[in-house]
Amino acid sequence: MLLRPRTGRGGLSVRVGVVILPERRWRHSGELWRRAEDLGFDSAWMYDHLWWRSLSAGEWFATVPVLTAAACATSRIRIGTLVTSPNFRHPVVTASEAMTVDDISGGRFTLGIGAGSPGAGDSGVVDDTVLTPGERADRFAEFVELTDRLLREPVTSYEGRFYRTSEARVIASCVQRPRVPFALAATGPRGLALVARYGQGWVTLGPPAFPEGATPASCLAAVRDQTDRLRAACEAVDRDADEIDRIFVATPAAGDPLASPESFEEMAVDYAKAGITHLVIHWPRAEGVYAGDPAMLERVASEVLPRVRAL
Repeated sequence: MLLRPRTGRGGLSVRVGVVILPERRWRHSGELWRRAEDLGFDSAWMYDHLWWRSLSAGEWFATVPVLTAAACATSRIRIGTLVTSPNFRHPVVTASEAMTVDDISGGRFTLGIGAGSPGAGDSGVVDDTVLTPGERADRFAEFVELTDRLLREPVTSYEGRFYRTSEARVIASCVQRPRVPFALAATGPRGLALVARYGQGWVTLGPPAFPEGATPASCLAAVRDQTDRLRAACEAVDRDADEIDRIFVATPAAGDPLASPESFEEMAVDYAKAGITHLVIHWPRAEGVYAGDPAMLERVASEVLPRVRAL
């Protein structure tokens, strides 16, 4: 299962993870995955893209092989995708790979799934059909439903609008039961309803489309509203929202969590109060997007993580 929420002194709960971008050869990036565990982070994640936006001209390694190597290089930290995209994946292959990484990691894998961004850079590489937002939501729902069935049933047949399979066999059971946990990225009513039905985790980056002039305050307000709406979606199906790990992935719109130990702690406290249970930041890069000082990440781990866990 996902790490269950823990309640600290202030009635809050927050764990901390890092995103490690797959832009280095394993002899270099493997050290980052091991270091994330050694520093005491609760989770380490990876984008699931073939290439990504402004970094499309550089090296970019495949998600599942890197996560498999990370599973072998670590022993405690939870690993996962933030998030797997239906833009170029089929549920049958996704389910088989998820079950396998779960086995190799000893039950430490979380499958993050999103609707698939049309602007990530690789959205049309397999099928260049342009889907409307409603169609992407339909495809997302099919992807989640079929992947769920594949991971629960030994043999699955399915006929949908976007996906079909005939007697697909994913027979080896997941280490985590009844299946690998899903962390679903969603902000709209249909997506949040999907989280309430299928999710063990929920992922948000804040506003679904970052408007010009977005500020850390407006990002926090958007997440606070989304967590309220997630609770309503859970109530509609008689589910306890506190069963769901609520994951916020910090982007520049939320501010810079690695500007100082104090800025990280302030972000953690603010988002915990907004209902977030899991704060995820990016491992600092040397330049460009998510540039920062790795020494500050080390300081945050040693100075702030113990206080954040004792909120």
